[in-house]
Amino acid sequence: MKIAVVDGQGGGIGSAVIKRLREEFGESVQIIALGTNSIATAQMIKARANKGATGENAIIQTASKMDVIVGPIGIVLAQAMMGEVSPAIAQAIAEGPALKLLLPLSQENVEIMGFVSEPLPHLVDKIILRLKEVQQHV
Repeated sequence: MKIAVVDGQGGGIGSAVIKRLREEFGESVQIIALGTNSIATAQMIKARANKGATGENAIIQTASKMDVIVGPIGIVLAQAMMGEVSPAIAQAIAEGPALKLLLPLSQENVEIMGFVSEPLPHLVDKIILRLKEVQQHV
């Protein structure tokens, strides 16, 4: 299973996700770090992603080749992350064939109604459970 983790700014969310993926799945999954900037990519590679790439074109080209894409909800919102998510990035991720597991964490002026706020570690645990379900059907 190929999992892309997309993050921007400092890469903290993506790094936390990758660390947990490695703890849970070891080397049985391929993790690709896709950063909107080089700092985010570097942090996710430090967290033990298999590969990493930075920027709009890298994200657009890679997103269509993934089985699963994980990241904060801003990765499908044009101009999110202080403008780091271009309209083309948001469109490529949203329209791509991969299953999108989006964390409801946003600095944007967007609220998800009905969502109960939870800490990042709890949300990552939910991602792990969902990926285990997906892995059984692959």
